Amino acid sequence: MIDFKKIDKSWTLFLDRDGVINHETVGLYITRWEDFIFYEGVLDALHIFTRKFGRIIIITNQRGVTKGLMTEDDLKDIHANMLKVVQENNGNIHRIYYCLDKNDDSPNRKPNPGMGYMAKADFPEIDFSKSIMIGNTMGDMKFGKNIGASTIFIPSNRPAPELPDAYTDAIYPSLISVAEAMQKK
Repeated sequence: MIDFKKIDKSWTLFLDRDGVINHETVGLYITRWEDFIFYEGVLDALHIFTRKFGRIIIITNQRGVTKGLMTEDDLKDIHANMLKVVQENNGNIHRIYYCLDKNDDSPNRKPNPGMGYMAKADFPEIDFSKSIMIGNTMGDMKFGKNIGASTIFIPSNRPAPELPDAYTDAIYPSLISVAEAMQKK
């Protein structure tokens, strides 16, 4: 179990996007801002996380661009709008890293750690042992373990693993439930 009492501004929170921050339909892609729908409580959760963590970073695979379902500019537009809404609700996301590669062997495609290393290069103060990765796939959990972070699984649209699990430290039903648990500590 993760000791939420230890979390302070020296910690980093890594978040997956689809299925954690916004609704996702497995096998489909969010290709425009009009299709992006925040999960209930996410904006409140991000406000709470902004007060707790030094950095909040999104790590997301986005092969829909490479598949020709949208352009990289479409993706950037989705992210710009998402960041605007988060900021309007007193939250902060410090950076978004995305991987467009279709190839699962890409060093930057989760579960591989490349995007985590990019974040560390941009924010040298990141200590992966003082980081948490929250995601809704085993690839997210493996990414977290590959960088040495603690992991939290949100079973938004996929079944949760049974604990104990080598890749998953905790399971919560939603992002807001994680934030509320942190507030209680």
